[in-house]
Order: sequence, then C-alpha cells, then structure tokens
Amino acid sequence: MAAPPFAARPPPPMTLRTKIIALAVLPLLAALGMVAFGLQHQSRDLHRRERLLIEQSHMAQRRSELRSYVDLGLSVIRPLYQRGDDAATRQEALRLLGTLDYGNDGYFFVYDLQGHVLMHSRQPELIGKSLWDLRDSQGRYTIRDLIARARAGGGYVEYEWRKPSVGSLAPKLGYVQALDRWQWMVGTGLYLDDIQATLDALDAQTSGNVSGTLLWIAAIATLSLAAVSAGGLLLNLSEHRVAEAKLRQLARRVVQSQEEERAHLARELHDGTSQTLVSAKLLVESAVDGLQREGRPVPPLLVRALQRLGEALLEVRHISHRLRPALLDTLGLPAALERLVDEAGGAGPTVALQVTGDARALSAEAKTALFRVAQEALTNVQKHAGAAHVDLHLHVDTHVVRLTVADDGLGFDVDAAQADPHRGLGLRHMRERMEAAGGCLRLQSAPGHTTVTAELPHAFEEDPA
Repeated sequence: MAAPPFAARPPPPMTLRTKIIALAVLPLLAALGMVAFGLQHQSRDLHRRERLLIEQSHMAQRRSELRSYVDLGLSVIRPLYQRGDDAATRQEALRLLGTLDYGNDGYFFVYDLQGHVLMHSRQPELIGKSLWDLRDSQGRYTIRDLIARARAGGGYVEYEWRKPSVGSLAPKLGYVQALDRWQWMVGTGLYLDDIQATLDALDAQTSGNVSGTLLWIAAIATLSLAAVSAGGLLLNLSEHRVAEAKLRQLARRVVQSQEEERAHLARELHDGTSQTLVSAKLLVESAVDGLQREGRPVPPLLVRALQRLGEALLEVRHISHRLRPALLDTLGLPAALERLVDEAGGAGPTVALQVTGDARALSAEAKTALFRVAQEALTNVQKHAGAAHVDLHLHVDTHVVRLTVADDGLGFDVDAAQADPHRGLGLRHMRERMEAAGGCLRLQSAPGHTTVTAELPHAFEEDPA
C-alpha cells in the first residue's frame, strides 16, 4: 500500500562530526561540572572548618579573659571580704569594683542573689532595682540565669545586654561568681558582636573566592566548547591528552586554593591572635616582676592567669602549625617531617625518620603534597593501626622522590577500604592529592605490616637533567 503523500519523514541520521563533537563535549561538560561541584563542596567544607576554628579560638580567648578579669576583681576586694560583714565594708567593696573597667564596654556588675542591682558602673539608674524577671529577646531570664550559674560555683552565661558604646542590644558572654557570705553575685562580660562581624567578613571573602574560581571554570568550559565546535573533525588522542592536562591543572588549582586558605588562616592566627596573647602575657609577666622587685607576694590568681595565657599561646601556635607549617616553606620538607615526627612521638607509636638524598630543590607543590600524605598517614596510624613503631623514609634522587610510611599495626583490607564510600576517606584524599601533583600512591597491608608509598616524578624546581 502506497504511503500518503504528506507522511512525516524520519529525522536525518546524526553525522559523524556531530557524534564526535557530542562524544567530546559531553564528557568535558561532565568533568567540568564534577570539578566545579567538588571545588564548591571542598571549599564549603574548608570554610566551615575555618569558621569553626576561628569562632572557637575567639570564644576561648574571651572565656580566658573574662575569668582573668573576675579573678582580678575578686582579688581586689578579697581583703575587705575577709575583714568583716558591715555595711561600710560592703560599700567600699562596691566602690572598688565600680572603678575597675577595661575599655568603653568592659565593666563589673554586682547583684544580690535575689536579683537586685547593687553596682553597675555603666547604668547607675538600675541600682536598687530588681531585675529578677528581666528577659532578653529570646525569652531567656537574664539575671536568673546569671545567679543560677553563680550559685552553681561560677561560670559562663550567654545573654543580651545594652552595649554602652552603641546604646543598643548586643550578644554578650558573661562570667560570674558568688560571694556566699555577702549573698552577692560578682561578674563581668565581653560583647560578641565583633566575633560575628569577623565571621561575616570571612563568609564574604570565601564566597568571593569560590565565585571567582567558578567563573574561571565557566570561562574555561566556554573556551573548551568553542574549540571543540570549531575543530570537531580534528579531535584525536592528542586532544584527549590536552583535556586531561587541563583537568589536572584544575585539580591542582583546587589543592593550591586549599593550601593558600590554610596558609592565610595560619598567618592570621600567628600574626593576630598569637601576638595578642604574647602582649597579654608580657603585661602579666611585667606585673609579676614588679611585685617581686617590691618584695610583695605574687597573687596565686596572677600566676594562674600567666600559666593559662601560656597554654593558650601554645594551643594557637599548634593550630597554626597544623594548618600550614612554616618550616615547610623556610627550611624544606625534611625539617617539616622532623617536626611532624616530634609531634607524633608524644603519644602512640614511636616514629623514626630517615632522609636520603638532597631535598632542597623540591618544588613547592611536591613538598606540600608529600607533607600532607605523611601527615594523613601518621594520623591514620595513630587512630586505627594500633602500631608500636612507624618508619618514615624520604628518598630523593635525580628522577623521582619517594616517601614511604611503614608501620607494624593491625593492617586492613586495602580493596575493601577503597571500594566502600564510607571508609578510607583519608586514603582517597592522599591518592587524589598525589594524582593532582602528577604522582601516584601505592598501598600494601597485612597483619603486622602496612606500607604507604608516594612517588612523584619531575618534582624539582628545575629538572636536574
């Protein structure tokens, strides 16, 4: 039977050129999309960790400051508290506390344990009033919570209070202690709005960095699509290799961005928070030296404050070193590995380091990749291996740099760890980092012996050949 004269015609078959372009474009788009997604995910994760670290660091610093201030204030009125319980003595104690302040927004306050204001240097109109039923914008009973914390032995309370310098409500962290014999609550607080401003600035900076990198990826994708469309018939194995090189470069850029963010945060901690702690420590030490020169006894609270400042300084320096060790950029990879071994030797298995060859000419990318592999491997050993001894060997020759981490722990199933998406994240990160740097990672594991080997060819600033 003849077909009707206006029957629909089938679509023309896809040409060879269209097929080649589709086969080239689709994987490229998929790869760029995955890189963009991975970049965004890793950037958000790194930003979340950095944000949490900065917030915890600031809060720890504020808590230490507040406790020191309250200890100092109580030490000022302690002779009066021990002397007697008459009204004149109490009034003198209130007067002394009212003269203690630090900056426009730092002051002491005193309440009785029934919620009446006994002293408030910034809001004298409140003196004599009962604030027992006062609530903040979140419905929290501010004075009740402070008094409850003081009755429980003292501690920290977060609440809202009017900030004297701006005249509006702001989040505040207070520290209070009770004077049981006088039925007083003595405390002070620091406002937290500047911490939120710092975190908001970090959010904006990170968002800008991620957006800029995504724009770069979009630009690269646009240029790649234009090149593929113009020369679809010329695609061959060499084009495929060029695409792989570009993807590797993008992966390197992601790693480099992470390292730059780590280095930036490490510098901020070292040059900012660390210097502030050093200054505070020097001030306390000067006060101690002055008391000693005058032959006066040093208050134990001042000694404790100096000790806590030292501990906080060491913790900030440790965090800064973990983020980006300065030795890696100044003295090179062997010195950074020695420091890493020293830190790992404090607890857990003993770690021995051996370096053969001259590692001074290693490129910055090679040093960073090998150091992160060693750091991750030692962390895995300490957490999971149950090993007694670890050997760390760095071998450098003219053709390749090889890092080997061997332990005598329990061992694990390498194939199962790599196949399970919920396990072996550290191993995958090490492998991806080495592949991004142009190297490879090999794993061998059995009960009593596990070896991680990382190799990098062409790892020098200038090829010795």
